[in-house]
Amino acid sequence: MTVYPGDRGRMRPTLRLRLTLLNGILLVGAGVILVLLAWLMVSESLHPVDELRTGSTVTLRDGRTQEAIVWQTEMVAQASREVLVKGFSALIAVGLIGVALAYLMAGRALRPLHYVTQTAQRLGEETLDQRIRYSGADDEVAELARTFDAMLDRLTAAFESQKRFVANASHELRTPLAVMRTEIDVTLSDDEADVAEYRRMAKVVRNASERANGLVDALLVLARSEAQSGRRLVRKVPADLATSVYNALSAVKAEAERLKLDVSTELAPAPVVGDPSLLDRLAGNLIENAIRYNHLLGQLWLRTESVGGQARLVVGNTGYEVEPGDVPGLFEPFQRGGWERTGSRGSGLGLSIVRAVCDAHGGTVSAVALEGGGLEVTVALPAADTTPVATATASVPRAG
Repeated sequence: MTVYPGDRGRMRPTLRLRLTLLNGILLVGAGVILVLLAWLMVSESLHPVDELRTGSTVTLRDGRTQEAIVWQTEMVAQASREVLVKGFSALIAVGLIGVALAYLMAGRALRPLHYVTQTAQRLGEETLDQRIRYSGADDEVAELARTFDAMLDRLTAAFESQKRFVANASHELRTPLAVMRTEIDVTLSDDEADVAEYRRMAKVVRNASERANGLVDALLVLARSEAQSGRRLVRKVPADLATSVYNALSAVKAEAERLKLDVSTELAPAPVVGDPSLLDRLAGNLIENAIRYNHLLGQLWLRTESVGGQARLVVGNTGYEVEPGDVPGLFEPFQRGGWERTGSRGSGLGLSIVRAVCDAHGGTVSAVALEGGGLEVTVALPAADTTPVATATASVPRAG
């Protein structure tokens, strides 16, 4: 008997054995019922003496004379014994053959499941490219194999994306750290360095540390947003996208004035239910990107509205040309729309954070590359009247 070790040292039968035992029990049970029915039919049907007069006798083949009622009783008993003996003998033979065939058929049917198990046991970082690729009958097992292969495809994509993310994050963090170390080493090795040189070194180190700190903050926001994807927000309170835009504009007003941007706004109420801090970061990232990748005397337009059960935020800007085919990649981490990854224009996490925040709020985000340069990004979130507000349910038990 094939068994697998269970919890706490117990042995449990395999699915193949359980299916075989179930088939055997059903087969033998049905056979027993049929044999008993045949026995009852024989016992109830063999009553020829009932048609004879009382006291009648019968003459047997060997010449003996016997009362009819005695002959009938012996005949019924003998027929019943033969039915039981021959019936149960046939039942044992059929049962053994049926159990053996059931065991073989169960093994054949469950063979793909064993292959799934073996594939899962072999999977590792270097073997995620393996697939089952089941080619048998289009049944439940085939559906399971296809589902398993699709799951492996998603895991492979997620694993590769994670590796790229870790590599990019490591590179981004290494750059400011390398700048700080180089500046410190060069300055300390200069025996003639004066106070001015040390002040210059301190400014470079401060700028590099600010960049590293900004990257760490962005990574934390991205991780927090992705952890709340699928409408699993920890905090769900009334908010307004228009308010988030006002807050973000106030923070970048000086930079917009430095570039002499023409800022136009149409900020109608756009109430939503969600995490206000994440929504502020969403609006802030969009507006900061729209200014950072704009040009002198450029344009920036902002619009919020609530229509069709959705609250929408539109942020558009003039600026550098973006290829339409490159737009989807802008929402991936560490993409800067044509600027080098080691450039000084941000961490490359702005739009990926926007995408994660939208996903956490059950919304969508899309972007369109504009002719002549620039980008227009549209965020659509469920309106407040379609989203329930989460209320606190935690309580502190009283002592005693």
